[in-house]
Amino acid sequence: MNWKPKIFALLILFSPLAAAQSPSLQDPLLDHMIGQWVLHGTIDGQETTHDVTAEWVLNHEYVRLHEFSRERTGQGQPAYEAIVFIGRDSPSGGFACLWLDSTGGGGLSAQAIGHAKPGSDEITFLFRLKNSVFHTTFAYSKSANTWQWLMDDEEAGKLQPFARVKLSPK
Repeated sequence: MNWKPKIFALLILFSPLAAAQSPSLQDPLLDHMIGQWVLHGTIDGQETTHDVTAEWVLNHEYVRLHEFSRERTGQGQPAYEAIVFIGRDSPSGGFACLWLDSTGGGGLSAQAIGHAKPGSDEITFLFRLKNSVFHTTFAYSKSANTWQWLMDDEEAGKLQPFARVKLSPK
């Protein structure tokens, strides 16, 4: 009995499955984001503390951030909650970010998607809004193992600070 054709057929059958199971987004900077974090700082002029969980999802295609404030509404829900996906933007070779949150903002519109060029220790996403551009920079400090999130609204070429927060390991 000749096993070669059967082994070849099995290799052909299972090679797409093996390729589909291999991680497709490898990025050392995003790897540093994975974990449990405490976010503390100022957002829209208010001191705040949030909890953030970051994990690889969907076959290592995306980093999912789940952020929620420790402040609560009258119904006991987080005053702020966001689910953020960061993945590869194939056409540009950079990153894309889908930011969905409880503010009732852009929803699933194009305004909820930011784009960034890869950097060594930071990623700056630009979210194009109707009359402005919103900058969201994730900056990693290797020595401290912390992240800075800097968020600025750009109107008429001038940046207006919106958020200055630091993420520390939980």
